[in-house]
Amino acid sequence: MNQRFSERSVVVTGAGKGIGRTIARVFAHEGARVLVVDRDAETARAIIEAGGQAVACATDVSQRAEVEAMVGEAMTHFGGIDVLVANAGIFPSVSIEEMTEADWDQVHDVNLKGAFFCVKAAAALMRRQGGGGRILLTSSITGPITGFPGWAHYGATKAGMLGFMRTAAIEFARTGITINAVLPGNIRTEGLTDVGAEYLRKMEASIPLGCLGEPEDIAYAMLFLASDEARYITGQTLVVDGGQTLPESSLALE
Repeated sequence: MNQRFSERSVVVTGAGKGIGRTIARVFAHEGARVLVVDRDAETARAIIEAGGQAVACATDVSQRAEVEAMVGEAMTHFGGIDVLVANAGIFPSVSIEEMTEADWDQVHDVNLKGAFFCVKAAAALMRRQGGGGRILLTSSITGPITGFPGWAHYGATKAGMLGFMRTAAIEFARTGITINAVLPGNIRTEGLTDVGAEYLRKMEASIPLGCLGEPEDIAYAMLFLASDEARYITGQTLVVDGGQTLPESSLALE
């Protein structure tokens, strides 16, 4: 275990699998006390077994009362919040033609409204603690930079996060709270590997570095933005995509 984040309290939403689980583990490895927010407590158990400090907290981030209770859990167990990673998100695929109002609302409720609830509640506690703190959002290249069939609702939420973030950065600045976003490209998680080997092969061929990213690539970007070294960075985006968004066309990779 390293101790760079020793005595710091970190809340990670959507930490039950994939990118969120790795973010929680990396912060714990750096000495943080992690509130692992998910309906499954397995990530917290794994952190504890590895010698880290973690508490599981089942929370539906689309429900304001549950988010406020989550912040209360961080206060009870850790005495406050130093870092919030608003990572929870869903990405069911459905075309615009087939998309229902319920489909649209479900993704917005979890991804965008959930991020708003988490940021608002955590920032209020950070202010009461005397100011300072780091807020990090998991956005995506899909929406802010690129598009993909079936993910119009998802892309809208990830782009919306960035508009929200920029105003939040201004409003929070006087209290010393920074807020930034990481935009992952195609990362090798359970959700991505389920789409099949042929899709992954084609996706890797579109990435200049020639491979998919790993969850650790996102976790270490988050770690930097939460660090003391990033104290003067706020309202910014960090794209972690292996160069996927760089080529003008596939011809650039030939």
